[in-house]
Amino acid sequence: MLKKLAIYTLAGLFALLALQAGAAETKIGFVNTEKIFRDAAPAVRAQKKIEKEFEKRDQEMQRHAKQLQTMQEALEKNSVTMSETEKRNKEREFNDVNRDFQRKQREFREDLNQRRNEELASVLERANKAIKAIAEAEKFDIILQEAVYAAPRIDITDRVIKALADGK
Repeated sequence: MLKKLAIYTLAGLFALLALQAGAAETKIGFVNTEKIFRDAAPAVRAQKKIEKEFEKRDQEMQRHAKQLQTMQEALEKNSVTMSETEKRNKEREFNDVNRDFQRKQREFREDLNQRRNEELASVLERANKAIKAIAEAEKFDIILQEAVYAAPRIDITDRVIKALADGK
C-alpha cells in the first residue's frame, strides 16, 4: 500500500515537473545511498571506528559462546555417568549461562545497531549536503535517493562519493 502511494506520488511529481518546465527539459539525478554507505570515505571510516569500538565486546561474546559450547559438550558426554541430581544441576547451570549469554548477545546487537545508526546518520547528513551542492551547481531539478531503476546516465553517486572524499 505504501509503495503504491509512493509510486503515485512520484508519478504526480514528475507530471507536475513536466508541466512546470513547459518546453524546458527537466534534469533528474539519482543517488544510490547504499553504495555511499558502503564506499564513501566517511562511511568506511565510521565502520572502522565502530569495529574498533566494539572489538573487545565481540571477543568477549566469542569467549562466552565457546564456554557455552564446552559446557554443552561436557554435559552431553558425561550425562550418562552422572546422578540425576548432578545432571539436573549441570543442566540448570548450563541454562543460566545460556540465558545470560543470550541477554548479553541481544544487548551487544542493540548497542552495535544504535552506534551504526548514529554514524550512518552523520554520513547521510554529509552526503545530503554534498548532493545539494551538486544539485545547485549542476542545476538539477530533482535528485532521487530511492528508485526501482535508474539509468546510469542520471546516477550521480560516484560524484557524491568523490565530493565526500574531497571533504565537501
